[in-house]
Amino acid sequence: MEFRISIVLEVPDEDGPRPTILLSVRYPDEYPDRLPHLDILAPPNAPPHPHFSLSTDRDGLLCSLAEKAEESIGMAMVFTLVTALKELAEALVEDRLAAASRSLEEKALEAEREDNRKFQGQLVTPEAFLAWRARFLTDMAEAKAREEDERAAEMKKAKIKEPVRLTGRQLWERGLVAKADEEEVAGRDDDDYDDDVGDEAAPAEGMAKLKIAN
Repeated sequence: MEFRISIVLEVPDEDGPRPTILLSVRYPDEYPDRLPHLDILAPPNAPPHPHFSLSTDRDGLLCSLAEKAEESIGMAMVFTLVTALKELAEALVEDRLAAASRSLEEKALEAEREDNRKFQGQLVTPEAFLAWRARFLTDMAEAKAREEDERAAEMKKAKIKEPVRLTGRQLWERGLVAKADEEEVAGRDDDDYDDDVGDEAAPAEGMAKLKIAN
């Protein structure tokens, strides 16, 4: 005697069609004292499922199902085998769904950690601070030296000259005698001074030589 039982797997959070498998049972003449011949088949035109593949899972499920059958030998076991196969197949799908969910969560966490690393600065340690301070002091000293060199160069280009002092004659010619008498006296040449004194002394000597008539 041989027959097939259709088993629909209860898969959580699945929008598409649920996976379906067929349990093929063939009774030997000594059943139930002898184990039935079991096989697992896929229904015709069954759509593939992302987390269950009969070509991959068939051997493992049959091995686990044979162990269950050994426990029930000597009594009717078909209902027990159907229940056991359904639970084993659903456990496989649930484990794979959980693994896929963990993988997605880990990828999301890694992406979040990567984004956070973009906004994190360098960790400040005593060694890092001392290295930064040394670079800062060096940069400040170099900047100060450049400023001093530039200032010295500007002073050389400026060539600041002292004001020229005018003589008394130059002050008189420019009409500044009345405003700068002291400067005129201080600035007059010695020759000019001697000429003026000589001019004033000549009439005095002539007056001394004159005789007054009674």
